[in-house]
Amino acid sequence: MTASRLAADTPVDVRVQECLDAAVSYLRSLQHEDGWWKGDLATNVTMDAEDLMLRHLLGVATARTDAETARWIRSQQREDGTWATFPGGPGDLSTTVESWVALRMAGDDPAAARLVSAAEFIRSAGGVEKARVFTHIWLALFGLWSWDDCPDLPPELIFLPSWAPLNVYNWACWARQTIVPLTIVSAHRPVHPVDFTVGELRSGTPSAAHAPLWRLDGAFQRLDVVLNAYTRWGPRGPLSWLRRLALRRATEWIVARQEADGGWGGIQPPWVYSLIALQLMGYPIDHPVLAAGLRGLDGFTVHADTADGPVRWLEACQSPVWDTGLAVAALLDAGVDADDESVLKATDWLLAEQIDAPGDWQVRRPDLVGGGWAFEFANDGYPDTDDTAEIVLALRRVAHPEPERLRTALDDAVTWTTGMQSADGGWGAFDADNTDTTALKLPFCDFGAVIDPPSADVTAHVVELLAAEGRTETDECRRGVRWLLAAQEDDGSWFGRWGTNHVYGTGAVVPALIAVGMRPDDPVVRRAVRWVEEHQNADGGWGEDLRSYADPSWIGRGDSTPSQTAWALLALLAAEPGGEAVQRGLAYLVDTQRADGGWDEPRYTGTGFPGDFYIGYHLYRLVFPIWALGRYLRTTR
Repeated sequence: MTASRLAADTPVDVRVQECLDAAVSYLRSLQHEDGWWKGDLATNVTMDAEDLMLRHLLGVATARTDAETARWIRSQQREDGTWATFPGGPGDLSTTVESWVALRMAGDDPAAARLVSAAEFIRSAGGVEKARVFTHIWLALFGLWSWDDCPDLPPELIFLPSWAPLNVYNWACWARQTIVPLTIVSAHRPVHPVDFTVGELRSGTPSAAHAPLWRLDGAFQRLDVVLNAYTRWGPRGPLSWLRRLALRRATEWIVARQEADGGWGGIQPPWVYSLIALQLMGYPIDHPVLAAGLRGLDGFTVHADTADGPVRWLEACQSPVWDTGLAVAALLDAGVDADDESVLKATDWLLAEQIDAPGDWQVRRPDLVGGGWAFEFANDGYPDTDDTAEIVLALRRVAHPEPERLRTALDDAVTWTTGMQSADGGWGAFDADNTDTTALKLPFCDFGAVIDPPSADVTAHVVELLAAEGRTETDECRRGVRWLLAAQEDDGSWFGRWGTNHVYGTGAVVPALIAVGMRPDDPVVRRAVRWVEEHQNADGGWGEDLRSYADPSWIGRGDSTPSQTAWALLALLAAEPGGEAVQRGLAYLVDTQRADGGWDEPRYTGTGFPGDFYIGYHLYRLVFPIWALGRYLRTTR
């Protein structure tokens, strides 16, 4: 610990500087020779169970991949027999079902204690009958669930114009890239039988009754009955030509969106379902499209040696662009020179990653020219405003040897980001005006966010960008600020869409409001500061459990973490840098630092889908504390 290297009565600024220097040194050591940073991105074993099942489905599973994946899945099972979606969270029914099935597929004995306890939990939680739709689809692929009991997704959706409800562009980018291949899967209804059943996972729970017909969800439930009948019989009749055309059009849509790394959208769900869909459409496993997709998945696989043997697990996504932008900002906040070699290498790498290609975002903004950044190594079709805002905020501070080149890139990025503002004044991550909630009523939509409306954290980052660029008086900035003010919660905090949760949202919004000129004594800011101070833990840190997305009693509550402590400090340092809460927060970071300059963070603090899917960003525990420590020292000198 850093604290052990310095006497307790050492001035706080000296202790913070020592801590910061060690953290910066550690961050430098993690930079790739090409200039980028990337921390592992951990999620849950659903990714690994589905990867194992996918390989069996496509016929590419090997004894080695089965053994290493199964070993990893077993290692993540908890004492109560369950698997959770985040460390410290409750057992999750669908994750446990998929893990049980994957282990059975890998050859585990159903009488083994681990599977017996898992089955007991599944039955007690309502049985496999209560699992989510995605889980039922995976079971149906292997004959373990009836396709008739899965919501139907007709490929004819591909024909709906962009103004129509439920057209593919009304779904969030991650959802549309999942829905389109699933329409092909739903149309084919393939079954690859396995030599076991899920009888011991059933509880006998009866199906829920349909909602009333006059409600939208009730109408969709009855429409699903009709669509299921059409999928069984219609394509053989006079409309068979329409089904064939829809399947062909959906296939072309998928292939057109394959990225350079072989994937789709840089994330697991559309990737795996696209591979399944294309094979169903006749693509052989050695076809260049499928071969590239499988190679790309291998690039998302993390291998490690354990006491029980080698394991493999799958990253649901990779975050090098995001991580690199945050790392550059951290170094600059830490006082590293603006023309530092590490900063310049990262800047050149980021400039090469800027996207000027067209993408789905142009459906809503057809006249807007590209200029944003994506999250991943390869995702040119889906840049996002959040990455772009943070990268501009970092790179505009760099003393680049080609200043005109840098300024041109930043101007393009600012223009694109500003143009992605939604009609209500806020910013979503990937699309503008992606706010139609009709899809939420579909029987299919029982898991995860499927639209991309504006959020406080993204909007705050863009507003902070506009302020840094001297655009506080523009209509776009004023509308963004009004959106943020309207989004403040009654308790003074802001909801965090992409980070956990109100600590993240508040840590983003307060610096943005101060940046546009709001006074620290403004009632809006004072309420936010009071909320942050009231939720500081006894150890001086801050933490918010992921259960806060589903249970309001957890809002602002949880074990302290380095990243969440840093987010809280960023809010306080912008509005009230001299308070006691700041000193206690700094002491927490100093006292919990490892000897190598990093921090431990077993809790997840990233959010994929609020309430459903969470992320452990391994670099968050380092870059955000550097931000906070560096900004503190800047306020005292």
